[in-house]
Amino acid sequence: MKISVSDYEDYLYDHYKEHGIDTSLFMKLVEEVGEVAEVLNKRDGRKASDSEDLKSQLANELVDVIHYAFAIASLNEIDLNDAILEKDKKASIKYNHERNLEQFMLER
Repeated sequence: MKISVSDYEDYLYDHYKEHGIDTSLFMKLVEEVGEVAEVLNKRDGRKASDSEDLKSQLANELVDVIHYAFAIASLNEIDLNDAILEKDKKASIKYNHERNLEQFMLER
C-alpha cells in the first residue's frame, strides 16, 4: 500500500487534534533525531554495537522522526506537499540543480 503526504497528515491530525501539543511533539521529535544519530554512530563504528539489525533500527527511527514532524505540521495546518515542492524549487535555483522535484515527477 502506498500512502500520500496528505493521507498521513490527515491521519495524524485526526490522532492528535484533541491532545496534540506542539512542544510535546517537538520534544519527541528531538528525542527521535537523537536515536537516529545513535544508530548511525553504531553503523559507522563510533559506538559499540552487538549483532543488531541496524538497518531495521534506522528505518524505525526515521519513521518516528517523520511521524512527529508530520504531526507538528498537521496540527499547524501546514500542507507539507506544497511546502516540500516550494522549498525544493527554491533549493534547485539556489544550488543550480538540473531539475526540481516537480519536474522530476512530471518526467516519470
